[in-house]
Formats: sequence, structure tokens, C-alpha cells
Amino acid sequence: MLSNAGLVVIGGLPGTGELLAAVPVFGEHSRRPTSTTGDEQPVVRAAGLVVDYPGRLGRKGFRAVDGVSFEIRPGEVLGLVGESGSGKTTIGRVVVGLTAATGGELTVFGEPLTTRRSTRGRAGHTGYVFQDPAASFNPLLTIADSIAEPLTVHRRELGSTAIRAEAEALLNSVHLPRSYADHYPHELSGGQRQRAALARALALRPPLIIADEPTSALDVSVQAKVLDLFTELQRELGFATLFISHDLAVVEQVADRVVVLYRGRIAASGSTAAVLGNPQDDYTRRLVASLPVADPVRQGRREHAPDEGVAST
Repeated sequence: MLSNAGLVVIGGLPGTGELLAAVPVFGEHSRRPTSTTGDEQPVVRAAGLVVDYPGRLGRKGFRAVDGVSFEIRPGEVLGLVGESGSGKTTIGRVVVGLTAATGGELTVFGEPLTTRRSTRGRAGHTGYVFQDPAASFNPLLTIADSIAEPLTVHRRELGSTAIRAEAEALLNSVHLPRSYADHYPHELSGGQRQRAALARALALRPPLIIADEPTSALDVSVQAKVLDLFTELQRELGFATLFISHDLAVVEQVADRVVVLYRGRIAASGSTAAVLGNPQDDYTRRLVASLPVADPVRQGRREHAPDEGVAST
């Protein structure tokens, strides 16, 4: 039927209910905050972080990150949210050592960013899950070989047999059959590739994972399963996470605390429940108000009353 909001609602089709149920709904999830003590040293501490990109071909450079400060505590999931171009991915790349900061201070695993020792430490103790699971794998390597790469580089004392066994065990940990070890990336679905990417990121049992939009390239039914798997492994293994996303419903589901970015600066930060459940700044209010809802009638009302669904302050 056609609703008064102008949306076509199709019911009764096989799988429709399951598909709609898989869509993350903002306001229906709340992650139990990770218990930490004040004596624990942060895994990551940024103070006044600045990242400038130089101009090219006569174009003026620009500041992608402007004075950002935050901490990630052991075992904690920090959500980093904002629109495209807000600096989210740049911050993740700086933390893992793929992009250089141009100002401020960054300490990772207790070592300042500038030291060689800290760079080596990050390489061996930080996992990275990229946004596009297809592009993040070498198409010429089997899934087992890709998962084994971190072990081959950083655990040279292990022999090939032990590394192969560990790669298969990692596949099993992300609920993929061990028979997939000899498959190539193109032979797996998007969700299966992202599970394999998570297995690769966890190969060295790192205390820190950078997850850069890990579910944005997946359909909603697969996304829900990957998020459940991530939450399961994070609670079991206890790794800290910088979870980068533009999807507030996803961040609400997985993050203990959240930082909202706007044009490279922090618009809001704090516990996920406080920042997203009762936003105090105009930008975060607009982000929350812009979220679509599955109910077409309610969505129609929101289009005429933009403040509906935004918590009062």
C-alpha cells in the first residue's frame, strides 16, 4: 500500500520481516559500559591532535583534524561519528601509524607518537578492519595466507604448520568453516570477507582494534550478524576499539563512549547514552533528528516536525 508519507510499504513477502528486524533502530540498543578503573593507563591518549593535508596541483591544503582530544581505555569501545569529511578515518589512520599527525600529542600503548619504538609497537599490537572487505584483501592470496600475514611478519618463530593451524583457528573463531582457508577473496560473500578481515585483525591478539566503517558496505541482514560477532569477540577477548562510523544506530549498539566530529573538531563527547540519548549541542541534535525510522507514518510526521524524536534538553 501507499502510506500518507509517500512511502511504499510491502508486506507478506518471504524474508521481509527478517530483513526489517535486522535494521539497527536508534534508541532500541544500549551497550553496557565497560568497567574500568581510574588507575588504568589509556591504550590511546590524544591531546590537541592536528592533521593537515598539503595542497596539490596549485590547490590549497586543508586541516582535516583540528585540536581533537580523547582517550581509549583498556577493553573500551570508543565510537567516532560524524558526516563524511569530518576527520574520522584520518584519526584512525593516525592512531595506527598510516598517516602522520602535524600537531598535538598522541600516546599509544604508553609511547609518544614520535618514537620509532611506538611505531613498531603499534604495527604489532594494533589490528585494522577496513571499510571495503573486497579491497582490503590481496586477490592473489588465499584467505588463509592473508590471515597468516601478520603472524608471518611478527611471529617468525612459528613454523608454517603452526601458522596454518592458527589461521584455521581464527577462521573458526569468526564462524567461518575451515574449508574456506583455501578460498580466494572473490569466492566469498561480502559478509564472509568482513569476517575474514576481522580474523586477520585479531591474528596477533592485539589490545587495540581500529574498525573503520566495518559494516557500511554490507546489507542490513549481514551487518547485524557481523555486529553481533564483533560484540561477542570484543567481550571475550577484551580488546579496546576505535569504532568509526556514520551510523548512530550502529554506534549506539557497540560503543561505551562516543566522540562526535564536525569539520575536524569535537562537537560532543561522553558516554553513548548521554551524548546520543540527550544531545546538548545543535550539531548532534541535527544528526539524531536526521535518522530515518522504519515507521512511514512517524517518518512523515518528522518531516513536518524536525525536532520529533530529539530528546529535550
